[in-house]
This record gives sequence, C-alpha cells and structure tokens, in this order.
Amino acid sequence: MDIDGFRAELETRLFIEKEYIVQEFSMIDDDQEKFELLGRFNDKYKELIKRLALENGIDLNASYQNEPNPSNSENLSYEQIILGKTMSIYEKLAEELYDKITSID
Repeated sequence: MDIDGFRAELETRLFIEKEYIVQEFSMIDDDQEKFELLGRFNDKYKELIKRLALENGIDLNASYQNEPNPSNSENLSYEQIILGKTMSIYEKLAEELYDKITSID
C-alpha cells in the first residue's frame, strides 16, 4: 500500500469537500448551524478514509506491516497509520474552514 499516494488523494478530496462546505455556509444565517458544518467536515474526513480504503482494497482493521520483521510489539492497524499520516491535512483544512466561518458575518 502506498501511504503517500493515499494521503495525496485524501488531501485532494478533502479540499473539495471543504470548498463545498464553504459554499454552503455562505447561505446559512444561523451561527450555530455554521459551526455544525465543522462537525460535518470531520465526518467527511472519516468517510473519505473509509471510501479510499475500500477503493484501494485496504482493510483498515488489518495490522500494518512496513518491515519484514513482524515481531514489533507495536502492531498498528492501517487505520491508525492512515490517521497519523493524514491528521495534519485534516487539521489544516479544518482550521481554514473555521477561519472562514468566523470571518463571515
């Protein structure tokens, strides 16, 4: 499995989702509803990871083996590895989204 390729594809799709949400919140007047969009963005992040894993034939619950020696006591799942490698992307885009929500009156 190519984690870097997975990360790049996730970043592209997550950016597109962020842009859809930005367009949507420009039509919302209620501040509470605008902030609920942040929660929806988080859900999209999780959904995209699952969708990309399915498209790439990755079992997120399977143990990640990046070395030929599987005796490593720290057995992480593919999902844990992917979350670790992609969380910075999510945080950056979520922060951008938060800034847009709080700057539009």
